[in-house]
Amino acid sequence: MKIFYVYYSLTTVGGADRVITEKANYLAENGHEVAIVTTSQNGREPSFPLSPRVRLINIDIDFDRQYRYNIIMRACIYFVYMRRYKRALTRLLRIEKPDIVMTTLGRDMEFLTSIDDGSVKIGESHVAKEYSRNFHLLEQRGGIYKLVARHYRRKQEKAVSKLAALVLLTEHDADSWKGITDTYVIPNSLPFYPELSSGCDNKSVLCVGRLNEQKGYEYMVEAWEMVCKRHPDWTVNVYGEGEEECRLREMIARKGLEKSFLIHKPTKNIMEKYLESSIYVMSSRFEGFGMVLIEAMACGVPCVSFDCPYGPADIISDGEDGFLVGYKNSKALADKICFLIENEDTRKQMGRKAKDNIRRYSRERVMKMWTDLFEAELLRAKG
Repeated sequence: MKIFYVYYSLTTVGGADRVITEKANYLAENGHEVAIVTTSQNGREPSFPLSPRVRLINIDIDFDRQYRYNIIMRACIYFVYMRRYKRALTRLLRIEKPDIVMTTLGRDMEFLTSIDDGSVKIGESHVAKEYSRNFHLLEQRGGIYKLVARHYRRKQEKAVSKLAALVLLTEHDADSWKGITDTYVIPNSLPFYPELSSGCDNKSVLCVGRLNEQKGYEYMVEAWEMVCKRHPDWTVNVYGEGEEECRLREMIARKGLEKSFLIHKPTKNIMEKYLESSIYVMSSRFEGFGMVLIEAMACGVPCVSFDCPYGPADIISDGEDGFLVGYKNSKALADKICFLIENEDTRKQMGRKAKDNIRRYSRERVMKMWTDLFEAELLRAKG
């Protein structure tokens, strides 16, 4: 099959970039013709290594440029860029004639299904519908912003209804899209499964992810203040960057946690950090899946997570390979972290169980689900 992924840019050391890269590499190495079409790569190297068999096609329209201007100029620039984007992508797809075109429900959704290139167009969402494209932040502001968010939600649903299928990461999220288009649930696969495991001996807790509203790090700081009082010899290491960094550092300093709550730049060698840690903690407000959880568990690290929408409850077997705690409950988070710190044998046993249980997300198993879907949709399209 000839498969094209349409994506913003492969420039973030984060979940979606890694997942798309891993899928493209697997498909290309298994005989398919694969390309990733980016709009804002702008000459930058991909964050994760691409197989030489994967083509990276850069349309290179710098959508970020609009944010330098006032709202009126931004609207004008966005309109011009979107017209340019539509022309360029239409021309590319008509020339290349892929069998499958994948979209992550980005800007391309405004016109993708109108391109008559003969391809089957399938969507995949890496975030739950409720939080898609940060519409929930507009809704929280109320007034006109809430009306704007509702408008764009309706617009998104109309565009998605024209796709051949939409792939979601969890059953809960799939339910929220039912009746709009055909939905399928395919989880993310493990990007690695090392022979080595964490010994769960180091006095180190790990968190990984962008420093933004979604990841809820302020709850982690609140929890760590409680943990630190009982276990001042332990540290938490956070790997990420984002718009919330200054606020988080101020909060950490205000609570006197500078020596035990450490924020580091993202690293491409994150597997090493998992292997050096004894507990993984996730304090997210929401997730599309929770890629970091399966990565940590593959390294033999037990996890403690809010039971947030959606993903953690599908991944963690509560009390067996980790703990799920009440949503946004910092004290419950702290209590379970302390439990694992204070019960070394249980911590190590949970880590071993985590590594065993997480095999169900093997790359081979998950990618077979993808290729089966592609083949079924192509057969259906041919009639």
